[in-house]
Amino acid sequence: MTKSQTPRRVTRVAWLPRTIALTCVAFPVAIGVAGCRETTPAVRASAAESDRHEAAHTPRRVHLEALQLEQVRVEALSSKPPADRMKLTGTVEFNADRMAKLLPPVPGHVQNLTVNVGDIVHKGDVLFVLNSRDVAAATADHLASHKDLELAQKTFAMTQDLFEHQAASRIALEQATSELAKAKARVAQTEEGLQVLGLDPHPEHDPTTTQSQIPVRTPIDGTVIERSVTNGQFVGPENSALVTIADLSSVWVQGDIFERDLRHIAIGQYAEVTTAAYPTDRFGARVSRIASVVDAQTRTAKVRLLVANPDGRLKPGMFASIALYLPDSGSALTVPARAVFVEDGRTFAYVSAGPQEFVRREIGTVKSDRDRLRVTRGIEPGEHVVSDGVLLLRQLESESESR
Repeated sequence: MTKSQTPRRVTRVAWLPRTIALTCVAFPVAIGVAGCRETTPAVRASAAESDRHEAAHTPRRVHLEALQLEQVRVEALSSKPPADRMKLTGTVEFNADRMAKLLPPVPGHVQNLTVNVGDIVHKGDVLFVLNSRDVAAATADHLASHKDLELAQKTFAMTQDLFEHQAASRIALEQATSELAKAKARVAQTEEGLQVLGLDPHPEHDPTTTQSQIPVRTPIDGTVIERSVTNGQFVGPENSALVTIADLSSVWVQGDIFERDLRHIAIGQYAEVTTAAYPTDRFGARVSRIASVVDAQTRTAKVRLLVANPDGRLKPGMFASIALYLPDSGSALTVPARAVFVEDGRTFAYVSAGPQEFVRREIGTVKSDRDRLRVTRGIEPGEHVVSDGVLLLRQLESESESR
């Protein structure tokens, strides 16, 4: 090998690594460029499809014509105390504080009985007359006491006059004074006895005549709910009530509450009562009493509600449903339950977006009571939502999307 050939071989060997290196660098770049050219259309197609999907599900404004607007109802929302309620069952009962059971004060015969069950009576009305020998004896004693009083007064006046003229002793005067005091006490006693029987101790007619009849009057306004006596019947003081009067302007509703829920109720708490007879009417009530004991078998306690009943629609014996409102110091935004609808597991409501225009909006709700839902997100106080006619707006929105 000559000296001139040696440098050529060295030169070829020196360029070989550079050539390989450049080839290695260029090959990945070409692959990367080719790869980018192949994936770019797919990405663009996916993005376009996503945009179309999002546009298809974006709520559109629904415009209502004047006639269509009359078919919907719009409600302005405001923060109000939440209406959490507890459901109970109970029965309507007479208000025992407004009842009167009339018993005969003395034995006798019933006369002039004019009332029947269902009759309305007023305080002081005479229900019947009781003819009794005891009444005659009481009036006779009263007359005798007055005669004794008159005699005692005359004796005292005469003895006092004699004593002043030194014609009677002091003992005689003191004895006359004592007899006068006894006579006055006797008159007061007989007058009180007549008042217990319902008689006037100072009648306008001739006080020297006796009477054997006493009128039995009702002490309250109300309705005759029971009568267990007839005309001419002899009754005694040991008998049960002859006539029962109940004031039905208010009634009691007795309910059962579980032991675990007793901590949620208090005297004076507001409640609403409904019955099968009047399912759409709600009668306001207040808790008037909570039982002091719990039934060992049912683990419930009695709760008494006082309910106003001016029209007499609530009748004792009716079954009742009780909605007991629970106290809550906070406030909440609520919407009518019929204003909300669910699609694909999401909750929506239609919110006013301008004159005669509404837009569907996703909201969050939790159950508050039977008629309303508490809003947790999506609507602010002061906004207007469609509370009735949601189906009409949803149909118009679907037609708009199909076009």
